[in-house]
Amino acid sequence: MSHSVVIYLATNNAHKVGEIMLSLELLGVECIRFESAAAIGGMPEVDETGTTLLENARIKAKALASKAPDVWVCADDTGLFVDALGGAPGVHTARYAGVNADSRSNNDKLLAALASVPVNMRTARFVCCLCLISPEGREYVFEGVFNGCIASNCAGGAGFGYDPVFIPEGHDCSVAELDESVKNRISHRALAVKKLVESLCDPNAA
Repeated sequence: MSHSVVIYLATNNAHKVGEIMLSLELLGVECIRFESAAAIGGMPEVDETGTTLLENARIKAKALASKAPDVWVCADDTGLFVDALGGAPGVHTARYAGVNADSRSNNDKLLAALASVPVNMRTARFVCCLCLISPEGREYVFEGVFNGCIASNCAGGAGFGYDPVFIPEGHDCSVAELDESVKNRISHRALAVKKLVESLCDPNAA
């Protein structure tokens, strides 16, 4: 696809919108522009009942597409998979400590669950799944994986979610301590966005 497209993000999470827009800016692309769902009336409420990240991303993307069928829409679903916890919290990442849990509660529960787990067994990864739907209803899927481990305590005041407890592979500080421009080059969401950009900006793509 060689011409420029505008993609509306199927989320009410301002942090996600900001991260995706910054990742796009850092990539320096001109063929794609992201806009918040607020620009087309806002994201409708949906129940994320999927058992995988893709199912949940698809639910959100289709909900916005049904409201605005003539535009490009994109939804993401992200999970934190901790090896020592059998892959938990996984698809329940945002609601790990309860349906209305905040980031502090989720992080506290995670650290408590790993309290007796040694440092070398605290490996984990963030996975971001993007579901993109074209105005014609064609679906594209892109995934980004961000490897690292879980710290023994929270550190840093930047970012959101589990950023204060996640130490990226190759770094010795949490994501919440990284410069924002660094995070938005190496994160799971940034990697998924890069794949999306490479696909849609390819002049040979359908």
